[in-house]
Amino acid sequence: MAENDRSLTVREQGTVPIQCPKLTETNYTTRSIMIETVLRVYGHWDAITEDEVDEKKNYTTKGIIYQTLPEDVLLQVSKHKNVKEVWESIKTRYVGAELVQKARLQTLRNEFQMLKMKDNESINEFLGKINSIVAKFKSLGSTLEEEVVVRKFLNSVPMKYMPIVAPIEQYSDLAKIPFEEAVGRVKAYEERLKGHEEKDEEQNKLLLASEQRYGESSGRRRGLGRSYERGGRGRGRGSGRGDKSGFRCYECGEYGHFKNECTKWNDKEAYLIQEEEPALL
Repeated sequence: MAENDRSLTVREQGTVPIQCPKLTETNYTTRSIMIETVLRVYGHWDAITEDEVDEKKNYTTKGIIYQTLPEDVLLQVSKHKNVKEVWESIKTRYVGAELVQKARLQTLRNEFQMLKMKDNESINEFLGKINSIVAKFKSLGSTLEEEVVVRKFLNSVPMKYMPIVAPIEQYSDLAKIPFEEAVGRVKAYEERLKGHEEKDEEQNKLLLASEQRYGESSGRRRGLGRSYERGGRGRGRGSGRGDKSGFRCYECGEYGHFKNECTKWNDKEAYLIQEEEPALL
């Protein structure tokens, strides 16, 4: 086998080969199950459970276990002569790591459950968060089922995406639909939303500009109206209410009455009549 193979093949003449996975930071439990199965198949499990076994079985069992260990772990446990001690040493080292792994996985599960897309967040930004959590699960030797990820995605988007989410949930089998397909449908709807939002924004800008122009024009008209009012007060103020102080008499040149109301004109007229009466007589 090549040096970079990650599993050990244990074969005996006339039997089916059994793959033993290499020990990693995340597979202690599954690897232990496989090694136990191999040792039981070949009658070597008692080397792990009993304190005393014959030398050949002890070394044969150690050889099977050693081939599944990374170099640093092999150097650590090689000091033990009894294969049972080797097994216990590996267990002591990795059970603690396994507990830490389980705690991290639980933290990730909580983070995944609490994940919600914000109203101002894009599908790509939210998708990045989901993919980051999925990658962390894989790094800890666990996985999230695709159906779980699809349902989480559809349940986490804001209400504005409901017109596309509802048909997906109603007419698609969420247990079979690929995650990429669900994301693609929602992203296509997002693009349409952006187009409508851009049109609405442009219309709002035009409406605002129109209102501003109307306001400025209305202000100018109000200003002119006040100017006319001031002018009226100066020259003919209150003319409709009997106030004639703004009118000038064309007979005497004074303000406050009309020519036909001028007393000076009436006095002059009376004088002329008196002058004409002797001549008539």
